[in-house]
Order: sequence, then C-alpha cells, then structure tokens
Amino acid sequence: RTMKIHFIAIGGSAMHNLAIALKLKGFLISGSDDIIRDPSKSRLAKHGLLPESEGWFPKKIKKDLDAIVLGMHAKKDNLELLEAKKNGLKIYSYPEFIFEMSKDKLRVVIGGSHGKTSITSMILHVLKIQNIETDFMVGAQLSGFDVMVKLSEKSKFIVLEGDEYLSSVIDPRPKFHLYKPNLAVLSGIAWDHINVFKTFEDYCNQFKIFINTIDDNGILVYNSNDVHISNIIKSIKRKIIMIPYSIIENQIIDGITNIKFGKDLFPIQLFGNHNLENISAALQICMLMGVKKVEFFDAIQSFKGADNRLELIYKSNSSFVYKDFAHSPSKVKATVNAVKLQYPNKNLIVAFELHTYSSLNPTFLKKYKDTLKNADECVISFSEKNMQIKGFPPLGYKLIINAFNHQKIKLATDLVSFEKVLLSFDLSNSVLLLMSSGNFNGFDYRKIKKNLK
Repeated sequence: RTMKIHFIAIGGSAMHNLAIALKLKGFLISGSDDIIRDPSKSRLAKHGLLPESEGWFPKKIKKDLDAIVLGMHAKKDNLELLEAKKNGLKIYSYPEFIFEMSKDKLRVVIGGSHGKTSITSMILHVLKIQNIETDFMVGAQLSGFDVMVKLSEKSKFIVLEGDEYLSSVIDPRPKFHLYKPNLAVLSGIAWDHINVFKTFEDYCNQFKIFINTIDDNGILVYNSNDVHISNIIKSIKRKIIMIPYSIIENQIIDGITNIKFGKDLFPIQLFGNHNLENISAALQICMLMGVKKVEFFDAIQSFKGADNRLELIYKSNSSFVYKDFAHSPSKVKATVNAVKLQYPNKNLIVAFELHTYSSLNPTFLKKYKDTLKNADECVISFSEKNMQIKGFPPLGYKLIINAFNHQKIKLATDLVSFEKVLLSFDLSNSVLLLMSSGNFNGFDYRKIKKNLK
C-alpha cells in the first residue's frame, strides 16, 4: 500500500524539500502551513503539493494517515498536531523521518557551527561528477541539482547536513543527534542559537553528544585547527577512528586560488581559508566513499559554491559584489578576512544584517568585536520594527559602534534607510560584501548593478 504522509508546516525550507522527495518516491503527500513564501511556494506548486489555503485544518488529519511529519515552525497548540495526537498517529520530526528512511544506508553527516552546507555541497558535487549514486539532504540550492532532498531505494549512501538546532516543538533534541552517522564531519564550533543553548558549555556538549552517536565502526573527520573540537576530542572515550584535517595546501596566482597536489596545480573558483578547510574535509569524506585524490581535485575545480555561500552575484571592470549566509561572529570574521586577502588592493565595503536571535542580543553583540576590522566601510542593518514586535530592547548607534569596535559604521534600521546608505557608496575599485541569514528587509539586489563601475 502506498504510504500517506501529512506535513504540518510544509512550507519550511527542509520540510517542503522532504515532501517533494517523498512524492517523487511515490508517497501520497498532503500538507498545511499558515505562511508559505517563495521559493517553497513555487516548488510546492510545481509538484502539486501547495495547499489550497493557508492555515491549519484538523479535518486533514485523517485516521488512515501512516505518519505525520512535524516542522519546527508549528507550535504546541497547533490544531492539526492536537488532532494527530488525539487520533494516535505516528508523529516524526523531519530528521527523525529521514533516519527512518535511511536505516539501511551508509549515513554521512556533516556537522559544525559553520561550513556544513558548503562541505555537504562539495561532496555532492564531486560524487555527481564521479557518477557515485547517493541520497542527500542539504540546506541550500545547488547548481546541477533539482531538489535539496533525495531519497531512493537503490543508493547505498546518504549525505546529510547535520544542523544542531532543535528537531520540533515536541522533540527538543538537536537534529544531528538523530542521524547516527557511519561517517561524520565536525567543521568547527562557535556559540550559536543562544535562545536554546544558554551557555557555551551547553552548546559544546551537543557536539560531544553528536560524536557519541557515531556508529561503533564509524569514522569522525574533524577540523584540527578548531580548539573547541580538539578539546572535545580529548574527552571522547570511544575507540572510533578519528581523522584530522586542516587547510589544504594551496597557492594564489594572479588572484586565483590553486590547490597544490605534488607538482600539479588545480585552480578553484573559491577562496579563503575557511573554504580551503571545507575542501579538505570534503576530500577526506570523498576518499572514504571511494573517490581518488586526483579525481577529487579534478572535480572540485568546477564547484562554484552553494547559493548564498560567498557567492559572486555581480562584477564589472573594477567592482565585485558577493553575498554570503553569514551571521555568527566567527563566520563574519572569516568571510571578511578571506575577501580582503583575495582583493588586498580594493576598497572593501561590508553590509551586515543583524537578523538572528543571537545577533540582536545586546550581550551577545559584543562577540562581534573586530570581526569587521578588515572592512574599509560598513553598514549594519536590522529591522527596528521587528525588534519592537519581538519585545527586544533597542540597539543604539553607540552600542553597535562599541560592539564591533569599528569607527566607519553606518546604521540602517529599515529597508528605506538601508537602500539609501548602500546605494550611496562609490563602488569603483571596490568589493561589496553582503552578509546576512535574511534578506536585508526585502532589499532588491538588482539595484546594485546601477552603481557598478
């Protein structure tokens, strides 16, 4: 019998991709959500999965459903969730359901506070070129892939991006605790999600638990340059195989980063130490999955990066514009430093949006000190209106200046002021770096093109 699955909060980035993957697998899928925005909306419509109306409808929760997949967006008093409990239906979070679908596969899980999307994307890019079949779940749209989740019967591998955020409103376990990897990566630890993990010690402990979920015959590939991971590794008593990695050997020639392998150079389309670490992690995993070193280097040359991960969106004779999904202090600093190192003779203009719960917290804000040190000019953006709605205390100009310890900062508290400030910059002989886990209050990036020189 064809399985019937209902998604509560089907519009989420991971949820809608899982729903599509299951439909392509032949399942009967239904779903609900109170708000569905693009790209989820368009993708669901394309596959005939877009709900007729937004909202929650208990009548959709029929007793013949085989399972409910519950998204993090749904609250405890969700009408459909209450009805599902009343009917005694099996309720999964999406990571829990993915594990159920991949019990018989070799599970590769990429964890870490930063870099996990990029590493996962690199692995999938190389495996595709090498014609190695794999299922997957990744948090960004990839060039050459129609979907962000793939589940099949024939693949013996599944590659999963392992997020440390909570699974669902009724399952407070971090997502990556549920996958039980055979091969795992830890890319680095930098305190995030302070609304859930109140102390840095508590946050670090989640990664220690993750290591302890690795299969008894499993392998952990870890960033040996990260002091917090190294400290955790020392405390692990299990006898799993541990493989360290660091920045891969490289050389910059005429502004192009090249990977060095013996006497050969492999030019790549990425740059920055954090990307070179990510490549090193992806190499180790791909080799464990049967890819030879030279095959990996050949394939990684054509990797352009995942969407919003230090992505070049515009360029002219003297100007470059990048956008990056950066929000944690460590990632902001790494990205700014990488761009400055790659373009040392250009004016670096940084636009950074305070968008996450952590970044809007006045106490946590101090952790951004000197992250923009290598930026020549800066604009810090946030939504004053959203802060009022959430009941957050106001962020004054002096507080932000002191927090970032940078004297050339301009402030934008809504879309109008952000556009005015950003479009006032002279972009000749410049690099504009746009960093946000949001969208700068709905800013239209196409407006930047008029200012390129």
